Amino acid sequence: MSKRTVCVIKYGNMKDKDESQRGQVGVLDTPDIPVGPHDVKIKVAYCAICGSDPHIVNRAFPERVPPFGLGHEVSGVVVELGPEATVKGLKVGDRVAGNFMRFCGSCYYCANGQQQFCTDKVSEVGSPGMSEYVVWDEGQVFKLPDDVSLREGCILEPTSVALRIADKSNITAGMRVAIQGGGPIGLLTLQIMKMRGATSLTLIEPIKDRRDIGTSLGADYTIDPTTQDVVEECNKITNGLGYDIVVEVSGFAPAADIPLKIASVCGTILYSAMFPNEFELPVNLYEYCYAKELTITGTMLSPYTFPRAVQLMSRMDYKPFTEISFPLEEAPEAFATHLTGKYPKVLINCNEDLADK
Repeated sequence: MSKRTVCVIKYGNMKDKDESQRGQVGVLDTPDIPVGPHDVKIKVAYCAICGSDPHIVNRAFPERVPPFGLGHEVSGVVVELGPEATVKGLKVGDRVAGNFMRFCGSCYYCANGQQQFCTDKVSEVGSPGMSEYVVWDEGQVFKLPDDVSLREGCILEPTSVALRIADKSNITAGMRVAIQGGGPIGLLTLQIMKMRGATSLTLIEPIKDRRDIGTSLGADYTIDPTTQDVVEECNKITNGLGYDIVVEVSGFAPAADIPLKIASVCGTILYSAMFPNEFELPVNLYEYCYAKELTITGTMLSPYTFPRAVQLMSRMDYKPFTEISFPLEEAPEAFATHLTGKYPKVLINCNEDLADK
């Protein structure tokens, strides 16, 4: 038995002007995965393209050898359960989404509240999401709320990432918050920060359509870094005090120093985008760590957030992220559309009979 899966065919920058060097994805037949005792087999409705996917095509994880499957933002319907997958009460026919990572639960890091560093974790590589079917451990699978569609359901994983960012920021109501980058994670984080009482909530984003979406989702201010001086505008908004929390989710290396300049004294900066592996940011330790006492940190994965992210889904506005989808066999076109930046999110419909459900 086999299934159709979107795979990395060739490593390289997907925007490379030299076609011979350009990274490529394609749809291949891959082996079906047997259902183990604790496993859940899901017929995939949608898998969203993540901003990290083109980075993966461009050797973000060079230890992986093409061809290998892609995709981790999944929604679908349960079609089979292992005999011991009984803890969550899942049933065949349930509408679900999930966490593409399986953590062992037994290693030092899992026992120490740091499961993102699990030494025995298993990623989506074994059962990638841009496929007709996935087989995941029961612990990775979450039933969707009744009022959340399968089209919206694939946004659970990025919602968990945004929730993790908010958690680690230690936001309390009334704090000033700036978000640099109006992609899906930035716009989802904006919504959650608004729920948590952020003030002077500012989105820094060059694309007007995304700034407009940010405003519709609750941003108090937006800044266009291509026409405005970001530091000057931020000083105006905060009366020179800076932001208590600055979230960097653009991954744009030339702007990586901006958060340092707009954070308040004792502020927190989260670098939560996937920057190029080789990129290094020079930081004046005296200025930023001694004189300003900044906390500079980041996030990897989204541990301990999925149950709460499911609870939040009914309160989130997912319309900007679900406007466009492509059939599985048109995955290369879907990636090409994603790379234009026109849409915050591009979805791949992996089984046509589950479209728009």
